[in-house]
Amino acid sequence: MRNVVKKCQQAGQSIGFVPTMGNLHKGHLSLTRESKKDAAVTIVSIFVNPTQFGPSEDFKKYPRTLENDLKMLEEVGADFVFAPDEKEMYPEQTKTLVLIGGDLTNSLEGCSRPGHFNGVALVVIKLFNIVQPDFAYFGQKDAQQARVIYQMIQDLNMPIQMKVMPIVREADGLALSSRNQY
Repeated sequence: MRNVVKKCQQAGQSIGFVPTMGNLHKGHLSLTRESKKDAAVTIVSIFVNPTQFGPSEDFKKYPRTLENDLKMLEEVGADFVFAPDEKEMYPEQTKTLVLIGGDLTNSLEGCSRPGHFNGVALVVIKLFNIVQPDFAYFGQKDAQQARVIYQMIQDLNMPIQMKVMPIVREADGLALSSRNQY
């Protein structure tokens, strides 16, 4: 992935990035389409991140639908897919912790999932470091997560323009979600 990014940067191409955990739906595809409008190159990651799951959560059962996801991304024109395995993202036991605190994580989902946003922040920092995007796309459905990531980008002076896109819904109004599919 770093070689791809380096070639894009050398060619002066902007990079749009859509980080996902796979099991894609129309919401993810709308983020990818938006990236295609803004950036010369669109990279989508697919990685089920163990550090954002609590001990009693469903990490092992989380749907992994890579073959179908790749077909969907090809149809919407994603330029590259980065689908690392766990050993690639976490080659050894992780010794670096990311602590997100304050009002951002001490309410809403943060109350019922302690440590969740620390795991999200850790993997997003790693993905941003690998992909080095100019633009990063997140869904409004995960509003608290988007706010945490926005604050992280600001606090760490990351040269990334974050775009939070509207919720894509089912016909009955329910927000599309990989967990809802599951």
